[in-house]
Parts: sequence; C-alpha cells; structure tokens
Amino acid sequence: MKREKILKVFVLLELMLLAGFSSVYFYGKEEGFLPAASLQDEGEEDFIKWVDFRVTASALGRAYEYDRDTYGEEVHLDWIELLAYAAAKTGGEFAGTKGEGYIDEAAKRLQNGEEMEALTEGLQYYGYYLEAYRAVLGGMVGEYEVQVPAEGKEGQGFSEEEEIPGADPDGPGKQWEKRYGLKAFLPIAKDFPYSDYDDFGVSRSYGYRRRHLGHDMMGQTGTPIIAVESGYVEALGWNQYGGWRIGIRSFDKKRYYYYAHLRQGFPYALGLKEGSQVQAGDVIGYMGHTGYSVKEDVNNIDETHLHFGIQLIFDESQKEGDGEIWIDCYQIVRFLYRNRSECVRNDETKEWHRIYDMRD
Repeated sequence: MKREKILKVFVLLELMLLAGFSSVYFYGKEEGFLPAASLQDEGEEDFIKWVDFRVTASALGRAYEYDRDTYGEEVHLDWIELLAYAAAKTGGEFAGTKGEGYIDEAAKRLQNGEEMEALTEGLQYYGYYLEAYRAVLGGMVGEYEVQVPAEGKEGQGFSEEEEIPGADPDGPGKQWEKRYGLKAFLPIAKDFPYSDYDDFGVSRSYGYRRRHLGHDMMGQTGTPIIAVESGYVEALGWNQYGGWRIGIRSFDKKRYYYYAHLRQGFPYALGLKEGSQVQAGDVIGYMGHTGYSVKEDVNNIDETHLHFGIQLIFDESQKEGDGEIWIDCYQIVRFLYRNRSECVRNDETKEWHRIYDMRD
C-alpha cells in the first residue's frame, strides 16, 4: 500500500511537470518569447511563423547611423546585421541600453577587421533574427534620388505648376540629388500634428473580441497620409472594421502596410486604385474616422485617427487567416519621425501633394 502511494505521488509530480512545460512552451509561442525558427514542427514547411519585434527607436537610430555614416567606406556596416547581432545576444530584448551596447560592440569589432561570421559563431538564433529583421526593415535604407531646391532657390518656393504631379521634375526650382540613407517616411505628413502611444495588443470588441494589431495615430480630419515605403496598392476600398482603407505591399512582398479609417467622402488620393504603384513619401489618402459599419462611408469611430499596421509575409499562406504576423510598429513610427514628407495643397482640387519627389 505504501509503495502504491509513493508511485501515485511520482506519477502526479510527472504530470504536473509536463503540464508546466507545456504551458511555458505554448505561452512562449503565443507571446513570441521563443524564436519562431525553434518552433518548426517536424514535417512543416520551413519559414518563420512568428516575430516579436521589440527593437527600440533608439536602437534603430543607433544602428542606422552606423550604416549611413560608413556608406562608401572600406567597411560598410549593415544596420540590420548589427541589430540581429544584438538581438541574438539579448533574446530580442532592447529595453534599456543593453542592446545598444551590443550594437556598439559589433560595430567596433567589424571596423577593426573581424568578420560577422566570426562574431556570430555560436549565436544560435542570429540567423533567425537576421531573416526576421530583414523582413521588417529591408526596404527602409538604401540608395535613392530625391528632388532638392536648385542652387540659389532655397526658400523661394515653387510655382503651382511645379508643385503638382506631372510638372517637369527637372524644371526651374528643383534638381535631383543622389543619396544613401533612410528612404522610408513617417505615415503622417510633415507639419501636421498627431499624438500616439503604444497600443498594440489592447482589446477591441466591435464584431468580436480581438487584439489591436496596429498602431493608432490621433490627429485632424483631412491630414495627409503618407506611403511609408514604395510598393503597389494591393487593397483599396471599404472594410467594416477599417472603414476606407489602403493596403500597400512592398516590392519584395515581405511587408504589407495597412492604413485604415480614412476620411469620409474623400478618403484617397485621386487616381489611386488597386494595382497602382506608389513611391515612399507619396500622399495616398486622408485621415478620418470611418469604419465599424457594414454600410459604406460611415463615421462610427469616436476619434479621428489613422490605424497603421505592418504585416510580415514569409510565405503567401500567411497573407490571410490564422497564420498572419502583425508586429508592434510603435518604435518604428518613432524612428521614422526623422523623415517626414513635405506637402502642399492644391486649392482647386483640395488635394495635397508632396513637394519633393523621390526615385527609389
């Protein structure tokens, strides 16, 4: 009898340990504590299933500046490699300054002649973070051409003909300049006020209870909304949750940018349609508070704001359904504040247009 009791105790303890392990595993999988690359089930297709993006705006800025400032030098530092190295060291955690310290360490060692392959030897999840962060940030930094005021024209403004699309881009007042650096833009036009906070994951109840999978930026009705990255319009029209919305896919197909709750009656830039190509910095629509209605063009959102979201797509099966990957983009928005598209209004059409064009 005594032996049977002891065996029962051992069995109970074993079951408790197994249950505890399962809880940690599945909770970690749901919350993104475990790298997605380590969650590949045997027989499944080999692509990333989950990304928990926790890189701070400060770390993004630090890595970016190393990349920008070493462009053209013998050792050109790759900002995404620096971030992936730091993430592999910290488990993807960048709160505080620990992650930035590893960015500095990697930059110094690379500039002293070491190779990234040697630096990352033994870092089990470096490859995962590199692939994941390239999917998030891959279109934001690189070579591009941009219009700037022609010599001697600074501060003199431009004629209406030069301000609207279709005008001669090489006409008087502007000239093209080749650059390397940040070519992605904040989704709110320059000089337009907004407020925000990190609201990713908070509860939403319209239709059904769900998590908020984007970032809300509160502002004024009619504020010009800007294409963050170049790409093509994949979705445009009414959705009962997002109201008038636009979905733009990056050219490498890794990122899907979602802009929702656009203005009642005049939500989009004229001529924009599904299949249209847009350049980073273009005006694509206008802030409003449409949505939460099966009927089109209805303002059922209490506060005027832009819902901005970034979806990652490693395989087309993830585009819609249970496998969707939406990331917290609050820190990305803070980082992009340094690059805002300057716009001007055409009083005749009541449209806003960028002043300086860009060629990606």
